[in-house]
Amino acid sequence: MDREQLAAFLRSRRARVTPADAGIDGGGRRRTPGLRREEVARLAGISVDYYARLEQGRGPRPSRQVLGALGRALRLHDDERTYLFQVAGEQPGPPAGPSPHVSAGILHLLERLDDTPAFVIDAKYELLAWNPLAVALMGDPAVVMPGSRNMIWNLFSGPADLTSQDASRFADECVADLRAASVRYPRDEGIRSLIARLRSTGAEFTRRWDEHQVSVRRATTKRFDHPVHGRLVFDCEVLEIADAGQKVIFYTAEAGSHSASVLCGLRMRPAYAV
Repeated sequence: MDREQLAAFLRSRRARVTPADAGIDGGGRRRTPGLRREEVARLAGISVDYYARLEQGRGPRPSRQVLGALGRALRLHDDERTYLFQVAGEQPGPPAGPSPHVSAGILHLLERLDDTPAFVIDAKYELLAWNPLAVALMGDPAVVMPGSRNMIWNLFSGPADLTSQDASRFADECVADLRAASVRYPRDEGIRSLIARLRSTGAEFTRRWDEHQVSVRRATTKRFDHPVHGRLVFDCEVLEIADAGQKVIFYTAEAGSHSASVLCGLRMRPAYAV
C-alpha cells in the first residue's frame, strides 16, 4: 500500500467532484467547488475521522468494501477505480453496478439539445433523463411510475408486435446488450432482478436470452410507426458514459426527410406528447 499516493489521489479527486455530481445538496456558496471530507465520508458510509486519516496518509489499509464505497462516492470511472485499488494494495473486482445519478453536465447537454430528441438510459435500459423533444416525440416518462420506465421491460411485457423485422432486430439488440451488462456488473441486483422478470414474460425474451448473443449497443437506424406522423426513420447515435454505466441516445434525421420535417414541427410545439 502506497499511503502517500492514495492520500494525494483522494484529495485530488474529492476536489473535482461537485455536490451536483454526487447527487447531494451543496448547501449554498462554498469556498471551493469540490466535496467536503464529511460529505465523502457520508456517501461512502465511513467515519469522517477515518476518511481524514486516509487523506493525510495516516490511515490503516482500507478494505475492498471501503475502496468500493469510496469509488462510488467520488464517482470514479473504471481506470480511476483500478488505480485506487492498486495504490491501496488490492486488485479491483468488477464494478458494482450502473449509477442511477445523471451528472449535471449531461443534464445540461440534454437541455441544450432543442432540435434533437435525446435521453439517458443505464445499463439495464432504465430511463433516467430526457429532453423536451424526446417527450414531444415519444410521450412524457414523468407521468409513468419510476418502476415502469424500463425500456426492455416495456418492450417485452407490453403490446409491441415483435414479429416485424425492425421490432425483432431492436429486441435482439436490447437482449444482447443486456447480456453484456450482466457480465460487466455480475453483482448488480437490479440487472439480475430484471432478467428474472423478463423470463416470466414468455418465449420472446427467453428464446433470445438463451441464444447467448452478446453485443454492446452502438449506432443504429431506428424505424417505427408514429400514431400521428406515420413511418419515421432516425439515425440513433449512442454516447457511452462508461464510468457511470449509462448511455445517451440521440435521434437525428436525414436533412429534407419526412422525419426531419416532423422533428422541426415538434420543436415548434414541444408540449405535444403522444
